[in-house]
Amino acid sequence: MLMPYRRYFEFSGRSRRKEYWMFALFNFLVYLAFMVLMFALGGSMQYNGEAAMGPLVSVVMIAMFIWAIATIIPSLAVTFRRLHDTDHSAWWILIGLVPIIGGLVLLYFYLIEGTHGANRFGPDPKEGEARGV
Repeated sequence: MLMPYRRYFEFSGRSRRKEYWMFALFNFLVYLAFMVLMFALGGSMQYNGEAAMGPLVSVVMIAMFIWAIATIIPSLAVTFRRLHDTDHSAWWILIGLVPIIGGLVLLYFYLIEGTHGANRFGPDPKEGEARGV
C-alpha cells in the first residue's frame, strides 16, 4: 500500500498489479475516512439551501485537499510503472481523456497481468517469485 510513497519520483521501471491496486485501495480508504470525519462533524447539514460548515469541517476539507495534492505525483508514478509492466508507454495515460472508452481501456491495462520476463521498461517485478497458474 505504501510502496508508491517510497518510490515517490520513480517514473521508470515496472509495478505489479498488486502494488497499483493496493495503492488505490489505500487512497480510497483515506478519502473515505476524510468523508466520514467531515460528515460526522456536520458537513452534510443543510441550512437555507447552503451547506452549513463549521470550522472543523473546513479543517478536514483543507487536510483532504493537501492529501490530494501530495498524492498526485506518486499516483502518476505508479500509474506510469503499471503501464510499463503491461509493456505500454506512459503516454497511454492520455487515452483517459477520451470519454468512457479511454477509461475502459486504461482499466483493462490496469487489470491485465504484466508481461512475463523483462520488457523494454525493465526486469519483471515478479522475478524470483513463484508465478500463479
